[in-house]
Amino acid sequence: MTGPAEPTRHAVEYPDEAGHPDEKGTVSQERAVLIDEVLDAPHAPAFDFAVVNDEKTGIYDAIVGDREVGGLTYNVAGDDRLVLLAALVYPEFRKQGIATELIRRVLDDVRAQGKTVTILCPIVRTFIERNPEYADLVDPEHPGVTKG
Repeated sequence: MTGPAEPTRHAVEYPDEAGHPDEKGTVSQERAVLIDEVLDAPHAPAFDFAVVNDEKTGIYDAIVGDREVGGLTYNVAGDDRLVLLAALVYPEFRKQGIATELIRRVLDDVRAQGKTVTILCPIVRTFIERNPEYADLVDPEHPGVTKG
């Protein structure tokens, strides 16, 4: 894990309700690594993994065999919207396309359920900016983070 003092080149803009009164924030070095992965990721991950939606905990888990390699946390907002909170890929699995494919599969599942999303995770926001075919899933009244 990297130290908190390391600089990051990524800044995000949050709506007031996201807990940043100045509507701006910076991401941690760990999140910056995942944003870079989304920006630079190959179209297919380095290896196959399953995505399991654990509705009780509000996590889409990325699993290889019996090992969790990452996840995307969320909250349910009403019957038709998920608030995507944070994407995580464990360090030894980063830079292999896992974050990109995890986000893609989560958004495909959201679409299949006929739901929309509010994005508080700058990694997901960056993914959608790079993949505009998912932009229709962002709830227009509650978009969340406005820049990846």
